[in-house]
Amino acid sequence: MSFPIYEHKVSRELFDRATKVIPSGVYGHLGPAEGNFIPVCDWPLFGDKAKGAYFWDVDGNKYIDYMCAYGPNVLGYCDKDVDAAAIAQSKLGNCTTSPSRITVDFAELMVDTVNCADWAFFAKNGNDVTTAAIMTARAATHRKKIIFVNGFYHGVSPWTQKIDYPGVIPEDVANNLYVDWNDFEALEKLVAENEGEIAAFISTPYMHGNYRDNETPAAGYWQKVRELCTRKGIVLIVDDVRCGFRLDLAGSDHYYGFEADLICFCKAIANGWNVSCLCGKESLKGAVSSLSYTGSYWLSSVPFAAGMACINKMKEIDAPKLFREKGLMLTNGLKDAAANNGFDLVVSGEPALFYLRIANDDSMMLHQEWVAECVKRGIFFSSHHNHFINAAMSDKDINLTLEVADEAFKVVAANHPELF
Repeated sequence: MSFPIYEHKVSRELFDRATKVIPSGVYGHLGPAEGNFIPVCDWPLFGDKAKGAYFWDVDGNKYIDYMCAYGPNVLGYCDKDVDAAAIAQSKLGNCTTSPSRITVDFAELMVDTVNCADWAFFAKNGNDVTTAAIMTARAATHRKKIIFVNGFYHGVSPWTQKIDYPGVIPEDVANNLYVDWNDFEALEKLVAENEGEIAAFISTPYMHGNYRDNETPAAGYWQKVRELCTRKGIVLIVDDVRCGFRLDLAGSDHYYGFEADLICFCKAIANGWNVSCLCGKESLKGAVSSLSYTGSYWLSSVPFAAGMACINKMKEIDAPKLFREKGLMLTNGLKDAAANNGFDLVVSGEPALFYLRIANDDSMMLHQEWVAECVKRGIFFSSHHNHFINAAMSDKDINLTLEVADEAFKVVAANHPELF
């Protein structure tokens, strides 16, 4: 079977207009300036609409979307139950002088759902709540230093970046310490070298960084980290912005058998309606209350209604189980398609949000070529980011994905006879 090749004439015209009035035209992960779209002409740069597991670009091309808006699409675009709850709340009010009573309802739901949560603090972006977590840890401990895991991503504030990044000054990162993932001995040594100075250890529940195979925690790793942090008075922060609710509705710390002191949620919390949440232990409630930290729209009530509907629906359908099953169906099929065409496709991470890498070529260009061949046939993968399963994705969608992936492997193989 041969699939039609998409074209992007309207998308390119819009991009030419955008570069005149928007920095980089499209900024962030999906921008051509990031260097992940090779060749750029094979990618849609602007979308028109989305529904369920699909989105359509401005040229009318339809895609099965495995990026899910980089995570927020967890139930399916325009989920009728989530959107109905949001619309109903919008008729009562959204941004009001006094927060809506639904603020309390949503906080109670978060506390009842998240295993380690005694309270919930709402914001808008993942960066908002990771920053709140760091500030809370410093306020509680009266310490400065933060330990990060190499390969981390916790947002875009200066404290999350590196000294050679544009706009970042040495003072922004002067108290940052770094350790490799899964290396408990190195973490223990770092803590000893900075005795009494470390406010927090922050990490994602497993290593799901970009441009690298994802790694789950070694047996006993998190339990040893938990004990060390407790013994040394270090606040243990789990950045669950990307994984949250995909592995376990009680939190990814619960999935891996430990308890965080602070845990950050965003992407899957409200199926695309803009809200994030920091949850934490009772012992840190006073510290987070002391912060001078808020935002113009942080207590808007429409996303709270959407979040309640989303979480309750994920409970009803047992979303983590569904994501794992569909993720395994897809990734096992992709590995088979690769092997049948002479390629070594490495799949890593958790099936609900998996990472792909063709291992035949260290340059990553072969992998990008295969991804581009999939994209221009209607399967939206990303070259160097983990991918997401959503609840609207059907077995038919997955089977079609595998057919396209097989054809894309055949095209790449034909382009590179030197590999075989």
